[in-house]
Amino acid sequence: MTFRALITLAEGIDDLQTVTLIDVLRRAKVEVVVASIEGRRMLTCARGTRVTADAMLVDLLAQPFDLVALPGGAVGAQHLAGHQPLQQLIKDQAAAGRLFAGIAEAPALALQAFGVLRQRRMTCLPTASHQLSGCNFVDQPVVVDGNCVTAQGSGGALEFALTLVEQLCGKAMRATVAGELMV
Repeated sequence: MTFRALITLAEGIDDLQTVTLIDVLRRAKVEVVVASIEGRRMLTCARGTRVTADAMLVDLLAQPFDLVALPGGAVGAQHLAGHQPLQQLIKDQAAAGRLFAGIAEAPALALQAFGVLRQRRMTCLPTASHQLSGCNFVDQPVVVDGNCVTAQGSGGALEFALTLVEQLCGKAMRATVAGELMV
């Protein structure tokens, strides 16, 4: 079975988190679609890395994904949080019991704003945790609560991506990819 993952891009997203998510999921043979919420496909990450999306998010809203993941980066997460179509997509993803995920600022800014963290255990960049309400912040690198996976920051990006591989593809695939990466 082939799993499909959607990685959302916005101007100012974190470079390392974005590339790590895309790379690790693709190593696990997940079909990764990288989608821009901006009016263009070429975007600049927080530290100057240029990335090109596969598609525009608005063109993918009717397609099902097994996972929707949001990279962090303060500016990028703010852009994601303000995008109404993405908000509805994440709400639908959560309601359907399909995986959704965020790392660093994305859980505190976007997932919190979308209302999908209520009553959940979750984590985010600790310096952004003051923006949370209605959920239980856990000071751990990666937290899985049902179909919600959250992570603290760039230092945990690899663990976050491997956890997403495990949630989608199982422990054996996680071990295979981790072995390829020598972790």
